[in-house]
Amino acid sequence: MAQAWRCAGLSWTADGPVLIWDGGRRSALTWGKRVAFEVAEGGVRTCVGARGNICPIAARVSARSTGPRCEECARLDRAHSVAADTLADDPRPYRVYLAWFGPGMTKVGITAARRGPARLLEQGAVCFSWLGTGPLMAARRTEGLLRAALRVPDRIPYAAKRAARAALPATREERAAETAELHARALALGEWPESLDPAPFRPVDHVEAFALAAAPPPTGEVGELAAAGAVSGELVAAAGPDLHLATDRGVLVLDTRLLPGWELLPATGRRVDVPVRALKERASAQDGLF
Repeated sequence: MAQAWRCAGLSWTADGPVLIWDGGRRSALTWGKRVAFEVAEGGVRTCVGARGNICPIAARVSARSTGPRCEECARLDRAHSVAADTLADDPRPYRVYLAWFGPGMTKVGITAARRGPARLLEQGAVCFSWLGTGPLMAARRTEGLLRAALRVPDRIPYAAKRAARAALPATREERAAETAELHARALALGEWPESLDPAPFRPVDHVEAFALAAAPPPTGEVGELAAAGAVSGELVAAAGPDLHLATDRGVLVLDTRLLPGWELLPATGRRVDVPVRALKERASAQDGLF
């Protein structure tokens, strides 16, 4: 029987997306590369544990969930993290950023300076600009200031990001316009922490890095994996955790957050026999009551 692999998630490097496997092995993903795997017959998705510890009860996790941990392990994983606001004593510098995902969809966030733009690539930001750099708590206060003063959210549902990518403006200038306006308004606020060093507006566009302009638009998305199910296709684009695969059922989006927790085997052929659903369309403004 072929060796089974357990995926630990997708990471972004300067050279593009990389799949990480338990044990540390990495698989670089290049455009046109075939991505093919199947779940063993009778396989189940189990909790991946937390902070290097296995789940003590090997709890089952929903195949549709983008979180690969049970409730207890998820709580442990977030017990000492910047994202959960439970880590306030990190002495390293942090950056505040504005990230744009599509028309009317800009968020504010922070990331460790040492990570560079990796966090923005992982989120699927189409365009972004740094706002400033400083200590963690100063970055957090600035993030909160922008949420309150400019009504910029710090979270955007991922389904909305995915839908927005289907109809992006054609030029870099158009894609950077909303971020430029918010950046100027943010720098004009007078309540910035003194320890945060503001940054000039320098937009970074990821459309080329994601290969979105040249790829055919996706027609559907993998809803979940299942025992004895397979996914196979050529990589034509990627954004955030999403891989866009050209398959025998058209271009499908595979959210790699669905992979951890399964034991995966090499697949043969060009088949996709897991549940696939239509992509959600982005909601548009209503012209009238009826």
